[in-house]
Amino acid sequence: QVQLVESGGGLVQAGASLRLSCAASGRTVNTYAMGWFRQAPGKEREFVASISWRGSFTSYSDSVKGRFTISRDNAKNTLYLQMNSLKPEDTAVYYCAANPSSIDSSGTDRYWGQGTQVTVSS
Repeated sequence: QVQLVESGGGLVQAGASLRLSCAASGRTVNTYAMGWFRQAPGKEREFVASISWRGSFTSYSDSVKGRFTISRDNAKNTLYLQMNSLKPEDTAVYYCAANPSSIDSSGTDRYWGQGTQVTVSS
């Protein structure tokens, strides 16, 4: 079983930065692909970024490419999302996900955290 716990959300002004963390527990979680998704009020959950289990491959949605960076520390079983140049449209609940194979950007991944709120004011 894999458990994921996000942290690091908060209220910031446009242009600011935040770093989200996702602490993972489970015997083999450091061999899983991991990713971040977000869901804004009244909208469907959307893919943000993903990373392979070794960290060799990353993928980003067009809306965050160049501003967000996904990374992981397998020794600490922790996933990160560095978010720079935040915009009001980045406001959402951010979820961490893990999957034994690659992350499915459509959101059918096996394990999910409870989410952390990010609010960006204009």
